[in-house]
Amino acid sequence: MILLWTGICLSAMGQTEGLPQGHPRYLTNADGKQETLRLIKEEAWAQDVFDKLKQRTDRYADRGEDWLSSRLQMYWNTRATEVYIKGEVYDHAGGEAAPAPTVVFTGARSHATNYRRPKLEELQPYQEDPKGMYLANSALEGNPYEWVSIGKTGRMIESINREIMGYARDAAFLWWLTGEEKYARMAASVFDTYMTGIYYRNVPVDLNNGHQQTLVGMTSFEVIHEDILNELVPLYDFLYDYVKQSRPEKMPVYAAAFKKWIENIIANGVPHNNWNLIQARFIMNVAMILEDDAAYPDRKGREYYIDYVVNQSSLRQWSLKQLADYGFDSDTGIWAECPGYSMNVVGDYVSFANLFDRNLKMDLTKQIPVIPKAVEALPQYLFPNRMLCGWGDTHPGALRTDVFRYLIYNAQLYGKKAEEEKFTAMLRLFDPLAGQMREGTQKMPVAVTSFFADKPLELDKSVKAGKIDDYVTPTFYAPNVSWLVQRNGMHPEHSLMASVNGSEGNHAHANGISLELYGKGYVLGPDAGIGKTLYQGLDYLEYYSQFPSHNTVCVDGISSYPVMKSNHAFRLLNLYPASGAKVDYQPVSYSNVYFREPETYADQTRLVSIVNTGDSTGYYIDVFRSRKIEGGDKMHDYFYHNLGQTMALDVSDGSKLDLQPTQELAFAGAHLYAYSYIYNQRGAETAKDIKADFTIQMPDSDHITMSMWMKGEPDRKVFSALSPMTEGLSRIKQMPYVIADQPTLTFIARQSGEAWNRPFVSVFEPHTAKSAPSRIRSVSFPQVSADKEGSHAGIRVEQTDGAIDLILSSDQSDAQCSAEGLSAKATYALSREKAGEVIMAFMGGGTLLETGNIRIQSEEPADVLLVKDADGWHYTASCPCVVSVDGNVSHLSIAQIKTPLMFSR
Repeated sequence: MILLWTGICLSAMGQTEGLPQGHPRYLTNADGKQETLRLIKEEAWAQDVFDKLKQRTDRYADRGEDWLSSRLQMYWNTRATEVYIKGEVYDHAGGEAAPAPTVVFTGARSHATNYRRPKLEELQPYQEDPKGMYLANSALEGNPYEWVSIGKTGRMIESINREIMGYARDAAFLWWLTGEEKYARMAASVFDTYMTGIYYRNVPVDLNNGHQQTLVGMTSFEVIHEDILNELVPLYDFLYDYVKQSRPEKMPVYAAAFKKWIENIIANGVPHNNWNLIQARFIMNVAMILEDDAAYPDRKGREYYIDYVVNQSSLRQWSLKQLADYGFDSDTGIWAECPGYSMNVVGDYVSFANLFDRNLKMDLTKQIPVIPKAVEALPQYLFPNRMLCGWGDTHPGALRTDVFRYLIYNAQLYGKKAEEEKFTAMLRLFDPLAGQMREGTQKMPVAVTSFFADKPLELDKSVKAGKIDDYVTPTFYAPNVSWLVQRNGMHPEHSLMASVNGSEGNHAHANGISLELYGKGYVLGPDAGIGKTLYQGLDYLEYYSQFPSHNTVCVDGISSYPVMKSNHAFRLLNLYPASGAKVDYQPVSYSNVYFREPETYADQTRLVSIVNTGDSTGYYIDVFRSRKIEGGDKMHDYFYHNLGQTMALDVSDGSKLDLQPTQELAFAGAHLYAYSYIYNQRGAETAKDIKADFTIQMPDSDHITMSMWMKGEPDRKVFSALSPMTEGLSRIKQMPYVIADQPTLTFIARQSGEAWNRPFVSVFEPHTAKSAPSRIRSVSFPQVSADKEGSHAGIRVEQTDGAIDLILSSDQSDAQCSAEGLSAKATYALSREKAGEVIMAFMGGGTLLETGNIRIQSEEPADVLLVKDADGWHYTASCPCVVSVDGNVSHLSIAQIKTPLMFSR
């Protein structure tokens, strides 16, 4: 949106002065006509957009001024003034008849319906029938037509009316630009019919007297989906002079209808998340095309509503500043919602900054300095394939790049050269074609906004694309959403990344300590997603938002807690490297988190590590401990889901498990409904170590496999099964198979009794059939001896090049644990031996490590890494410590970056 306002001041009292008079003023002003005509004459893209826009609009304008308006979904006959809903579904309409037709309310909060939305040409003029709508049933063979109650049509009515209003908006623009009256007549007929219908109709009433009453809008079940305002605002602005001359008596009606609309948006909605910004955007957009306060008896005009958005807060509508203070973490820049929604909130804030830049000539980023910080933080959400993490109600996708464009404009406007260069580099990285439109490599959309807000941005040609490693770090922790990541690089094919999340903030799931694992170009161990009908569907309520759909541990079959706005964060115990540290990727990283599962009052910890085996290979360690605090544990179920079409589950030595069909994982027994979604179950009871291979059959036969080794324990059952498709990834086109058509491969390990002293200890390795074969020859789990009781685990990973990794994990960092040649007092310890020589040692959250000829000791728990390469020994250390190698002693100071190890003589 471009608003060419000048001389506006927001004083401490929130008053506005110097607002321009006249229309248009929303996308452009009166002077913009000549500039637009010049663009069409001189720029090929502008001529192309104009020609196609005109052709599209002429299809309807040439049919007569009332053809489009007569297809609006209106109460043409009953002229109902009252609408009644039951929760999230339309019920009926009634009340006293209005003097004019009123707008039909939409069918449901969810878009889901079995019926096909008719094309405009298929609609009968002035159609209203007590039986509802006559539609084709796409769920039945032959798609037979039948009468359908409005409550079963989803959001079809909104869709039809928006399409009509879109053509009317384009016609209004064409009239303003060309003066051809056929466009004005058609646009005015649609606008007048619809806005008069809004004026005479009231806000819907929820017969359930429920929460929905606080969310409902004039045309949609959610005030954040009053989307038709996006068409109505520019339509009115371009057409203002025409309707004022042709229908002067209706101008108060139009203004009152707009104001009733946004007053309801202020009254309803949600103030503490992304809703608030969407509501504010609608309010601000309408405010821009209203007249001054003095023009209205209630003195609620432009000044009033602009001030409301910027400075005022009420029960369900907070000011921009209050919301930013509430939702952003000022240290990390992360917004308190899942990645998909967070990205949109950041986009909305940047859009507001752009609006202030263009309209008010005020730099909103000075008033809310977290805005540019939030944009800089967005790449931290990315896996190496540049797709978002998928936790919560997220549909993973690429980063929005408009946020960079808006901040470049902001920097250019206020002379912030460093900021301009920073965000130009980011834009060029995430949108390599940025700035090439004028060379003909891009086309602008056929839309009115292409002439104004979406005009090409002039980029500084001297600024090159940034590097992805400039914007992400090896680890990153965001406490306000209970989420952390570990990376060993950002190479799309070769790097590994683990994303660990709890349930803090908005659009969160009941998932305990959930994990996503990346490998060979894909999120192989993904979050399940939202559900086929988003968070309104039964599959969301019962499965997608619950523990069994996530890579986590469910206690006694009942672990759960409220979803959406959740307050169940994990506590970070250990993290190496430090969060947000601008250091090189390390050959070892680890995290350790604690979670209190509230439904069963259980303690859970999860240790996740990435261990490199080469420049482009590595594996994950996952140690999950779980127990009820007061005892009485029935069972702990470890869930792991992986992409692919085939799954093999056997004993790790290659012998077969006697897997038998079963329905043991079930709602029966008073467990979660989510268990009923797990099918094709085959299980076996075994104390043996097991291995599972999950394979994606690739078109080039370089099949991708995630191999998992898990330590066996007494009283344990393992299952292979199928779960609902991975809905979160189903919208991504660049996948090796159709995600929506493939159930999700699922592994479950059920530990009877507690799973703390018998934790779930696993190794995961992604590899391919040809280009990157497995680097692991074998995985075993040696016995651990310790001087204190506790949960102690040992892992031995033998690599194909002869290197042997020994790993220890303990819940008692002051207990001295030993397995084979490794001894440590630590939360996590690792040693690597090759050709009889230790070449790497890592002590995580510990005070002592001994392996071979190496000894590490510190006074307080520390993370210390020793690595030997061609240049000798190097180290990093989080605390001062003493290191001995072959009897040579070195007193080490704190070092975050790779530092040569110097020995005292």
